[in-house]
Amino acid sequence: MNAPAPSLYLGATESVCPVCLRTLPAERIGEDDTVFLCRTCPDHGTFRVPVWRGLDSWFAWGRGTRAHSRPPRPTTAVKHGCPQDCGLCPDHRQQSCCVLLEVTSRCDLACPICFASAGRKGSDASLAEIDGWLDTLAEAGGHVHVQLSGGEPTVRDDLPEIVARIRAKGFEFVQLNTNGIRIALEPDYLGALVDAGLDCVFLQFDGVADEVHRAIRGARLARLKATAIERCRDAGIGVVLVPTIVPGVNAGDVGAIVDFAIAHMPTVRAVHFQPVSWFGRHPGAAGDVHDGPTHVTLPEVVEALIAHADGTIGLSDFRPGSAENPYCSFSGRFRVDDAGRLHPHGGAASCCGAPPEATGTAASDCCGSTRPSADVARARRYVAGQWRMAADPTATGELDAFDRFLAEQDRVLGLSGMAFQDAWTLDLDRLRQCHVHVVSPDRRVVPFCAWNLTDAAGLPLHRPAPITAKAAE
Repeated sequence: MNAPAPSLYLGATESVCPVCLRTLPAERIGEDDTVFLCRTCPDHGTFRVPVWRGLDSWFAWGRGTRAHSRPPRPTTAVKHGCPQDCGLCPDHRQQSCCVLLEVTSRCDLACPICFASAGRKGSDASLAEIDGWLDTLAEAGGHVHVQLSGGEPTVRDDLPEIVARIRAKGFEFVQLNTNGIRIALEPDYLGALVDAGLDCVFLQFDGVADEVHRAIRGARLARLKATAIERCRDAGIGVVLVPTIVPGVNAGDVGAIVDFAIAHMPTVRAVHFQPVSWFGRHPGAAGDVHDGPTHVTLPEVVEALIAHADGTIGLSDFRPGSAENPYCSFSGRFRVDDAGRLHPHGGAASCCGAPPEATGTAASDCCGSTRPSADVARARRYVAGQWRMAADPTATGELDAFDRFLAEQDRVLGLSGMAFQDAWTLDLDRLRQCHVHVVSPDRRVVPFCAWNLTDAAGLPLHRPAPITAKAAE
């Protein structure tokens, strides 16, 4: 009988207790082919949770660039330490890149799994509040991508006006995070958003079958999702499919989702996989709280993509994030041939979807610079070109070389993923480098994983109201 492989020490960090959210010293330990995050709470015992399955990719990702660019104007003093002092505090190591505005807590669904614990009842942020949030972002530099989120943003009748206000304040890229229901049911609704300046639709898309949608969203949605994509095609706006990958539900559907995306190019520009994070409203941890619920790790998604491609792409065709912590994300860009097969296409996205060769600058400049150069502005156009449908060259007459390059992207598909952290997987080294932020009602700018962090009982650390099952009623 072979002796078990010795444990491999992979570094010290900090985490939290999933029961009380106390900040604790933590270690990363490699065993066999898995990386565990380990820590002990004096009141609630030891927690040892898998955070990465695949040591080869762990070491490869660890060699990635770590581009720190501290916020120019921290607004929260360090009193209790991360993740208690969010706002951003002086210990944070990355400026905002993509910022979510939660314009409503209402939703037209009541999904069994929801990081915001949104329901059919709730409230909307006023236009004055939203203007205040935008002023906060502008004062901090203003060069961010804005994502409208919630709840479900499209329950608001005045969403086109909100998009127009964002544009009027100088923000150059506006995304809509949506389940697509209203877009599908109301043919003219999306056109009003596009006319107001919407750039891209981030479409919740967990699978191709109604069984998946019923398990994760509580409703049959497959036909509505397809109709929403048709509406986007007709409106000339790009779609990013955003699947939440849940163990035992749709972890085996990665390839089917990619095939669906390919069949709906060029309207579908990318697929952005998000393994489920156990915060907000969810079915709860199975078994002992110390083991926590099962997590799908990023390399497992990459391996599923490679297996589905059947030999045309490999691990080296994907890259870790560079503005964020390398272990937070992966991305790659792939050309789709006439037979629907994937082939590597240049460099992988390094920051907000822009590869290094598109900028000619360090990756941190894409989102970290408070005064972006012409090269960074071009990188932002590159992002828009990947996520929007390409413009008709005949409509503008003459295109420069870069615009011609964008017009050729109809057969290029972005494949990426991001692992948000919950109370079991939270690594504060990663959190301090987060560049996906949320503006809170009191105008603090909070890292996404900290804003949505809830303990094992579903109680939040930063959200203003306790999250309970009643919120969905």
